[in-house]
Amino acid sequence: MNRLLNNKVFAFLKLIRIENLIMIALTQILLRYFILQKVLNQNGITLELNDTLFYLVVLSTVLIAAAGYIINDYFDMKTDLINHPDTVVVGKIIKRRMAIILHITFTFLGIVIGMYAALKTGYLRLAIFHIVAAALLWFYSTHFKKQLLVGNLVVSVLTASVAFMPFVYEMGLMQKIHPGFASMHKDVVFSCFKITFIYSLFAFITSLTREIIKDMEDYKGDEATGGLTMPIVWGIPASKLNVFFLIVITVILLSFVIYNTFKFYRIIINQNNLYIMVALIIPLIILALMTLTAKESKHFKNASLLLKFIMLMGLAYTFIFYYN
Repeated sequence: MNRLLNNKVFAFLKLIRIENLIMIALTQILLRYFILQKVLNQNGITLELNDTLFYLVVLSTVLIAAAGYIINDYFDMKTDLINHPDTVVVGKIIKRRMAIILHITFTFLGIVIGMYAALKTGYLRLAIFHIVAAALLWFYSTHFKKQLLVGNLVVSVLTASVAFMPFVYEMGLMQKIHPGFASMHKDVVFSCFKITFIYSLFAFITSLTREIIKDMEDYKGDEATGGLTMPIVWGIPASKLNVFFLIVITVILLSFVIYNTFKFYRIIINQNNLYIMVALIIPLIILALMTLTAKESKHFKNASLLLKFIMLMGLAYTFIFYYN
């Protein structure tokens, strides 16, 4: 890893968290084409937002997120030198000044592209999301990150909102082109909203869980640089219990999905339920045990990686939904 980071290209990709940006893009693409499109097509309705505008929304989201990762690393350099000295990029491979330039450039482009996409849909107020997201990511890095729960909640809300954007843009344009669409197709809109909300809620809870786990992983560096994160203020044992509680909530919610699938198909063992059990619930149970027994930073890191895998599996459920 160290040798790779000596290469400026790999260092840049690490700085912008390329794997996370791919996840963000996939979230919006899969929810649009595998969830919204299927539900709408089943009811004889086609997507109104053209592909070009949609991908501009995705690009805007990715650019703003990348800018957020860059500014986070910029302000977190001292902490990262304690927690992850071998993977620090800003100040070593990429100059601090260049990091700021990249942050400003990506933020500007992300907001401008988002405003253009919102304007073309006829709902310029949708651009508020792009502007607020950029502002929150800045204040997250400068103020919120080291505060008790505030930073965790900001990141989790932004993660959840990523899943809602295809729905908001599509329904906004539908209403613009077909006045009264929402009232004439209440069941369709509600179905789209319900499924999007489930994904958004899953994203929110798992993101919040991962943020707390990462805070436990970075406990030493955060404490040394004046952080007031949950593990520092409430202690590691209390943080573990909070993670356990969030995992239990997630498992319960997924169990409701299994129950509703059973009510619809009258079959307990089917493709949907097997996937949720094997790819989500069982790994979540393993995650709970890993977190409760974790003692060192590397243990929390492994738990964080497992949760990232679970989040990916949650997103991959869109394929099960589409082809079922």
